[in-house]
Amino acid sequence: MSSGILNEAYERFQGTGPEWGESKLTNHGPMAVEVLVRRGHEDHVHRWVDAYARRLDDLPSARQPIGDANWREALGDGDRVGDWAEYFTRQVAERPWREVLAVWWPRLLPGILAGTTHAVIRVGHAVRTLLADERNAAAPAELAQGLAFWGARSLRMPVTAEPGGDLDPGEAMENVPRVPTQDGPVSARLGQLPGLPGWSGSVAALRPALTPDDVPVRLEALVDAATLRYLTHGHASPVILVHTATAPNAVLHTLPALPRELWVPSLSAVWAACAGVQAAFEPVEAAPRDALPVAPASPDALHDVMEAAVAHGDEHVIKFTDTAAEVFTRTGNPDALAAAIRVRLLLGR
Repeated sequence: MSSGILNEAYERFQGTGPEWGESKLTNHGPMAVEVLVRRGHEDHVHRWVDAYARRLDDLPSARQPIGDANWREALGDGDRVGDWAEYFTRQVAERPWREVLAVWWPRLLPGILAGTTHAVIRVGHAVRTLLADERNAAAPAELAQGLAFWGARSLRMPVTAEPGGDLDPGEAMENVPRVPTQDGPVSARLGQLPGLPGWSGSVAALRPALTPDDVPVRLEALVDAATLRYLTHGHASPVILVHTATAPNAVLHTLPALPRELWVPSLSAVWAACAGVQAAFEPVEAAPRDALPVAPASPDALHDVMEAAVAHGDEHVIKFTDTAAEVFTRTGNPDALAAAIRVRLLLGR
């Protein structure tokens, strides 16, 4: 990975907020450039950042310091993102980043729906950079920004359950019920879960990880199932539903930096969040198979699909294609690449 180009991009995003515009859309810049550099597309980074950064807002100023005595009252307060950014920037400057992550991951994990899981995804991309290069100069500050976003936008599931069944992720996702009204913001949609018949049972039906050693393969299976499911069900909410795959993938790649006792609860939390997003945004009916794209049948299919995503330029397309490429490499299933083509077609702007 070319750390110089990535660090320069990270530094350009340092003064920007985690959200932008009146609709509070998520700043995907640091996440997308991490993918571009890791996938060998450094030559696209500067031009991509130039175009993307124009839309962003400045990071709000800090107003009231956050510390050990008052962090709980600031959790989930979006108006205090500047306070959270100042706090975490100080934390990673004073302590090793792994220590900061180990302390704050379990504190933030119950609110994993922050930014419709964008916050944990941003943290995951920063951790991937740090695991690849522990001496990276700019990545700890990027990790601080991701943690700050998570703290400011912390959002708990209104009701959930621990996995305790015998279903694999694909089977469990088939049984997730949908909320009666798939309309409005995520909080309004998820607010319907407590009275939704079958909801808790569908979350509990997933086969649990009995030990930390079980967690990586369980997360891989969840990422695989969600990626393949996007091909047939992504059309109702093409942007939001990519996170059912990219959020567990972010957790998967963060595991090596976390204490092992946090692995099982991390799987439980991200599975419940993915099921919640599915219940709130996914259509009941799959798209007809004959209306769906197919992966190119060539030895260079993976390369070609990734190249097409980079050329498309949309941040969601780039990030989802990165995850789909991992699924294809792991499973050999061409539908993973077809799902990447699908997101590109659905977001053809």
